[in-house]
Amino acid sequence: MFVWVTPLLLSVDVVFGGVSLALTMLVAPLCGVSWLRMLKAGWFLFLIAPISGISMLLYGAPGGREYFTLWLITVSDNSIELAIAITLRVFAVALPMVVLARAIDPTELGDALSQILKLPSRFVIGAVAGVRMMTLFKSDWQFLAMARRARGLTDEGRIKHLITMSFGLLVLALRRGGKLATAMEARGFGRTPPGGGQRTWARPSRLVQRDWLVMAAGVILAALPVVVSVLSGSWRFFGL
Repeated sequence: MFVWVTPLLLSVDVVFGGVSLALTMLVAPLCGVSWLRMLKAGWFLFLIAPISGISMLLYGAPGGREYFTLWLITVSDNSIELAIAITLRVFAVALPMVVLARAIDPTELGDALSQILKLPSRFVIGAVAGVRMMTLFKSDWQFLAMARRARGLTDEGRIKHLITMSFGLLVLALRRGGKLATAMEARGFGRTPPGGGQRTWARPSRLVQRDWLVMAAGVILAALPVVVSVLSGSWRFFGL
């Protein structure tokens, strides 16, 4: 994901984002994710991407023909192009994460972070615990909804219901995080192993040939949009 997505942060142009998004759509079925499943998992992008595009449309750097001007708002050819490019880039950056992160096992992720990337044990164990807690959000949301109905609490309107439920979920997550941190500290996860040695791991984690092939494919998928954008003359380094 890091190799594939990072180049997208270097340029803001329609060709770059469009080619990268098209590659994501082509590769998703090969990764076991259908287009329908990808769209369902990334539904929130249809809310975030237009907001980013509209803000760039109204407040982006003016250039070319101007169509509308009001105080700080200027809609021009350049702001329209930037708005489309930003919208495409949001999809191009987020959808690969939806595709590639769908089946990550938290335990294997922790083993790899510690043994391959040599990250601190406390950070790794906390990351694993956090990822595992994220899987409980859906069930927590359902339990909160049932609890509110059982108490006769109803919200008028979907927006008010969403705000109320989100606040309740946030409170529940903070309480669970505090209990988890206390439990992990009591079990010695936040301490240095006796004698100052390295923490041991039950499962070895090593890079194999398939991992290198996958990363090589990521390099190709990251480089192809850059090449197409540069050759087409639409490359805009950091949107300049």
